[in-house]
Amino acid sequence: MKDKQTNQEFLFDKVNYKILLIGIGVIALGFILMSGGGSDDPNVFNEAIFNFRRIRLAPTAVLIGFGITIYAILKNPNKKVNSTNI
Repeated sequence: MKDKQTNQEFLFDKVNYKILLIGIGVIALGFILMSGGGSDDPNVFNEAIFNFRRIRLAPTAVLIGFGITIYAILKNPNKKVNSTNI
């Protein structure tokens, strides 16, 4: 038996997980905004596939979401801010 107890720590801080979940939510919102625009009849072309929401807004939301998740991963919660006045 092990006499030593291993103290398990999370890889990130609570703030990092919150930011990560926000980023994942923004990515999911972007993919939801991309959906739709199809036609029930394959012989009919629907111009709604090329509207602003699917071409500009949704990919921008996905890229912003990826940026937020990268920030959440790289954010160091243990870093102290140096507040010395010069």
